[in-house]
Parts: sequence; structure tokens; C-alpha cells
Amino acid sequence: MCRLLGVVARESLPLGELLAGELGPFLAMACEHADGWGVASVTPERTVATVKEPVRADESPGFQQVVRELTTDSALVHIRMASPRLPVVPGNTHPFGDQRAAFAHNGDFTPVDCLDAVIGEEALATAEGDTDSERFSLGVRLRMESGMEPHKAIMSTAADIRSLATSSASLNCMLLTPDALYAYTAHDPHSDVIRRRGPGFFALNYRIGTDAVVVASTGWPQDPEAWTALPEGHVLEVRRDSLSAVVHNG
Repeated sequence: MCRLLGVVARESLPLGELLAGELGPFLAMACEHADGWGVASVTPERTVATVKEPVRADESPGFQQVVRELTTDSALVHIRMASPRLPVVPGNTHPFGDQRAAFAHNGDFTPVDCLDAVIGEEALATAEGDTDSERFSLGVRLRMESGMEPHKAIMSTAADIRSLATSSASLNCMLLTPDALYAYTAHDPHSDVIRRRGPGFFALNYRIGTDAVVVASTGWPQDPEAWTALPEGHVLEVRRDSLSAVVHNG
């Protein structure tokens, strides 16, 4: 299982300043979620740039360089705990995507190939690796390319997974586009992960401030007076142009 952290702010800052209060506590979880890191951000040219490595984030000089040098107003950060039998290699490291969008997932579903018939051979041929998460990403991308709004594309692909998979511990994910950050939460409350970790393990919480909106997985201290839980099965959309935060249900 992985951890997610996303932000949209009013002004561009180095990543370490943009997430000054969150990045340190979030990275403390890299001792367990040690199988890779990735950062996606929106560039001044309104494209999405991604950098990632299949190594532990808090021990990576590359990650520290990104924290110091990457300047943006919108970003998502992913630290990975690889699912069993899925190799720790660059192609399996989140986020997935290109200059149009980046997608990161926290959870798993089986079988890994349950979406393949929906995605199709042409899209599958573009995959970097062999994870269920990348297939989730490809399913979302195909729906967006057909004209579906991003939040609906996420929810529609998640519905496909639930109908086709034999199990899905969590479908939590974040999607970053040049226009907005999207966060979705949905999990199986009866999964082995929840039995081991507790009912709040797959929660996604968000904090709306004057200058930034931050959304994150649990596992590090979050003041309950400042953070709001994203309802199960909903998508949070945070617009870059207005910093507005809207929760979608369908």
C-alpha cells in the first residue's frame, strides 16, 4: 500500500516551501513505504512533468534535489509500498502518465489484468510496467480522451474495477492535470489491510487554507480541527485557476 500527498496553491514556490508543514511528517512514512517515489507537477507552460525513482524517498539525493529545485503551484507526491509479486522497477513506479496528466494510486486490485478488455490492446501497449495501478490510470485516460470529465472518468473506471475484480482493497488515487488536482477515495472495509491497519488507513483528508489546498493519505499527524475527511466514493476537485474545492458524487 502507498501514500499520497497533493497540493494546489495560489503562487508557485519550491516544493519544500509549498509543502513546508506536510512534507517532513509525510516522508517519515518512507521507512515503510520504501519502494519508490514520484512527484508530478504543473509547469509554467501548463504541462504536467513527472520525475520518479524506484528507491526510498527520504534516502534519495534525487528526491532532495526535487524538493529544493522544483518550483510549481500544483503537485502530487507518491511513496510506494509495492504489492507482492510486482517488481520495484522504474516502470512500476508512480505517477503514470505524460504531459497531459499524471495519476497515482494507493491500493490494489486482483486480478491485475481484470481491466485489460476494457482498456484494449492499443492502450496497453503504451504501459511502462505491469501494475494494476497503471491499468487504472489507462482506464481513466481513455475516458478522458473520449470527452468525459476527469472526476467522472475516475469514478467510472473505479466502477469497472469493482465489477470485474475479485478483490480491491482500495482504489484511492490522485490525478493531476494542467487545470486541477483530483483525489478519489474508495476502499473495502472488510479487507485484510483494514483488519491489520484499522478503519482509518485508507482515509483521504483535505485541508483548505487561504493560500493552498492540501489533500493527503493518513499515517502522519493531521489536526482534526483543520482537516476534513473526503467522503467514501467521492472525488475532490481543486481548480488551479480559482483554488476552489468541490466534492463530486457522480
